[in-house]
Amino acid sequence: MDLGISGKWALVCGASKGLGFGCAQALSREGVNVVIVARGLPALQEAAARLQADPQRPQAAKVEFVAADITSAEGRAAVFTHRKDYDIVVTNAGGPPPGSFRDWDRQAWIDALDANMLTPIELIKATVDGMAARGFGRIVNITSSAVKAPLALLGLSNGARSGLTGFVAGVARMTDVASRNVTINNLLPGPFDTDRLRKTMTEAARKAGQTLEQAMDARRKLGPAQRFGTPEEFGAICAFLCSQHAGYIVGQNILADGGTYPGTY
Repeated sequence: MDLGISGKWALVCGASKGLGFGCAQALSREGVNVVIVARGLPALQEAAARLQADPQRPQAAKVEFVAADITSAEGRAAVFTHRKDYDIVVTNAGGPPPGSFRDWDRQAWIDALDANMLTPIELIKATVDGMAARGFGRIVNITSSAVKAPLALLGLSNGARSGLTGFVAGVARMTDVASRNVTINNLLPGPFDTDRLRKTMTEAARKAGQTLEQAMDARRKLGPAQRFGTPEEFGAICAFLCSQHAGYIVGQNILADGGTYPGTY
């Protein structure tokens, strides 16, 4: 299927590895010009080199990068100095650390809100009107399956990402957004084989007196699919949400978790 987005410009955050890289890769393979952002320059340069060397990427598709902390005002300024207008924005930032709510002070909550709620809102604010004026825009926020099925150890993430979910539910349905072929949706990953999952499972393994691999194997078997997802298949879902064909998908929370969530709705 031709997704109809070749030649568009995409900003993909947290794209040096994991799910962000998977999204950048899928978009690049569709002929989208991607600007990838992450804090660590060496990892970002390596990611850009991998995208540029990808034989499935059309040669005309550009790969550019900005080393910046997207959760800071300075980092966002650097991104929009590099390029003002984007047709596609994929928001993504590392989740806050797991732990007990009894140990979190006010600053821990502020940091979580800055990274996982306020930063996506700032990126939406900076790009949505330009998208509407041009008659095309796709914003995909990478959140978490914990929005639907909260995990006790991920309280900071549960709270911040749920706040973003509520905000998106309203702004995505504004008529001066949706009627101009601009969509905003959330993509909720379940257990994908990423560094983030391994970091979370390391804590779980320690508490259970297990090795990391034992904990990972037990986690893998909890879901009906009996496996973890891959960044590549996550990226494919993201690319479709960013496509010309997804213009009627508005304000939705798309769960990708291999069937782990047991609910009907």
